[in-house]
Amino acid sequence: MSVMKEMQFPVSVRWRGGRLARADARDKESLELATPPEFRGGLAGYWSPEDLLVASAASCFALTLAAVAERREAPLLDATITATGHMTRRDDGRFGFIVIEIDALLETIPGAERAVSSAAAAAEERCLISQALDVPVHVAVQVKAAAELTSHIAGAH
Repeated sequence: MSVMKEMQFPVSVRWRGGRLARADARDKESLELATPPEFRGGLAGYWSPEDLLVASAASCFALTLAAVAERREAPLLDATITATGHMTRRDDGRFGFIVIEIDALLETIPGAERAVSSAAAAAEERCLISQALDVPVHVAVQVKAAAELTSHIAGAH
């Protein structure tokens, strides 16, 4: 039996005045953050904490999928993940996220669609970010063989 060591992910955030902050983490580029323009006093053109939460869920799914597909030798050729976080007044009366929807368009070789779909289902279950959230994360997966995509694109012209 192997024992998993504790992992830590330290960051620091410094308020820069107004609605602007800067996040730093060791050996990474700084990230300028702001209140999103949807909120009073928010600023356009910056990543917001809300953007980062949705990006965390989507990128966690993508990277977990890549790892699962690699371990299972499922031929994942391409993955395009889009995600939308929905905020509104929740059942508890507070304003916040009610769901994060993730759409995954995955490309594989002909005949491997089932293997890639299975890897995607496992990735959805194993994504550590989705597990950490008290908000449902719905993943819709569409897997196409590369030949299908090529013929579909060619037919569109």
